[in-house]
Amino acid sequence: MNYASVHFGTGTMIPLSVILINFFISISALLSYRLIIKWAFHYYARYGSIHKTKAVIYNAGYSGLMVRKAISEDAAGNIRICGFLDDKLTRAGKRLEGLPIFGTSRASLEKLATQEGVKLLLIVEEAIDTQLLNNLVDHCLSLNIKVQKVLPINKWISSGWNPSKLQDIRIEDLLDRSVININNAQVQIEAKGKSILVTGAAGSIGSELVRQLVKLNPSVLILCDKAESPLHELELELQDQVSNVAIVPFIANVCDRNRMQQLFEVYEPSMVYHAAAYKHVPMMEKNPSVAVINNVLGTKILAELSVDFGVEKFVTVSTDKAVNPTNVMGASKRIAEIFTQSFNHHMHKHYKKTGPVYGHPPTRFITTRFGNVLGSNGSVIPRFKQQLEKGGPLTVTHPEITRYFMTIPEACQLVLEAGAMGQGGEIFVFDMGQPVKIAHLARKMILMSGREPGKDVQIVYTGLRPGEKLYEELLNNSENTVSTYHEKIMIAKVREYDFIEVNQRIEELIASANKHYVTPTVVLMKQLVPEFISKNSAYEQLDKDKIKI
Repeated sequence: MNYASVHFGTGTMIPLSVILINFFISISALLSYRLIIKWAFHYYARYGSIHKTKAVIYNAGYSGLMVRKAISEDAAGNIRICGFLDDKLTRAGKRLEGLPIFGTSRASLEKLATQEGVKLLLIVEEAIDTQLLNNLVDHCLSLNIKVQKVLPINKWISSGWNPSKLQDIRIEDLLDRSVININNAQVQIEAKGKSILVTGAAGSIGSELVRQLVKLNPSVLILCDKAESPLHELELELQDQVSNVAIVPFIANVCDRNRMQQLFEVYEPSMVYHAAAYKHVPMMEKNPSVAVINNVLGTKILAELSVDFGVEKFVTVSTDKAVNPTNVMGASKRIAEIFTQSFNHHMHKHYKKTGPVYGHPPTRFITTRFGNVLGSNGSVIPRFKQQLEKGGPLTVTHPEITRYFMTIPEACQLVLEAGAMGQGGEIFVFDMGQPVKIAHLARKMILMSGREPGKDVQIVYTGLRPGEKLYEELLNNSENTVSTYHEKIMIAKVREYDFIEVNQRIEELIASANKHYVTPTVVLMKQLVPEFISKNSAYEQLDKDKIKI
């Protein structure tokens, strides 16, 4: 029988069958080795990291893959990615790099929590829809799944991954609204190359107005405030950011006419954004004369100086509490609105266009009115955070109290937009979205801190404060507003006043406030603003006496 063989030069002959057998044995050994290594790797990944926190990533796109890769390569980390979430129906049920893609429904999250043992959801999406984020957080909180967001990839890709790139979801993220579009071209035209004054520049609204205005390339930006340290910090912040705009910190009280006149004489502002005001309702209820001096007299002085020095536009930042006010603060802001609006009509009514070249037109006074802003000094969210840090309780004035919320940048963008579109005399109101129940806000903040309301942290109802009402009003429905080209900005239909009469009565009010009379000052406020009906206040008796009369 002849067998095929291979003949070597040494005279040795090896049968071909031996060579083939050796080849297949070698291949089998190599494949087995690779399979064992791969199995061992997956075994370690699955069971060797049994104590790691199981997580899913919201985002089955490029960003999600980058985060998954970074976390997987972090040997010292304590997170194990076991899937992706995506709200696109075409992706749900498929696999990505060997990991399943789940939908964002509660049923999907419940399956992940109960069957897969997922304890963490990572949000890898900078522009996630607020409603979707709220739904995800609500579902996850009820299923004991923690929610965190990942910093934008471009902020850490060069330095590498570490756990500090994860941040807890803030309550502000859940109350945030969609990005608004403003008419940047018109706003830029209004500001570019101008000398602009911002009062209350060191405050929450004033400082953000300054940050946005400085991007519009004014020639000079005057930051007026009486708070030295916050104004200094704002100046340092701007110096690090801009070099082509003259930044002028100007320490002054807007009620000091001589000091404010000096400002107008030296810097000759073309635009004034008046954000300086006392805003805390209970405090102003106890100090009505001071509320009038700061909010009414301060506005009056600035308005008169603006006319005297030929300011083009004067934009006042007002509040929803000026609508049917129930407190001194809201009434003082409404009186400031009445003064500037009637002053505008008076000046333009008597403006004479004479000669071939018309004189400089009078100042155009514009009012912007909106509700609470997220994170402003002394507002409810920073207070809740402080109370949580101390272990509670969280204090809410009433179980049914609701408020409108808006982010500070959004509010300031709308102020700039309204200022640009305003022709004088308008009171602009903003679309504040849906009101938020403060008790629900407190409960959600407790849950997001990983604690249970009523068990780990209590919610205590303290009763409405002086001057406080359950529901704020914005006059933003079709019955009492006129729409504009911007869907979020409306013009309020309000009663118009005769300036001569208003000015005289405001002079009387200021004279009373300067003597720090309490009751007479509030009586004069109620006469100027008939809809001012006090609530939970010592001044309720004045309304009863008025009814008797």
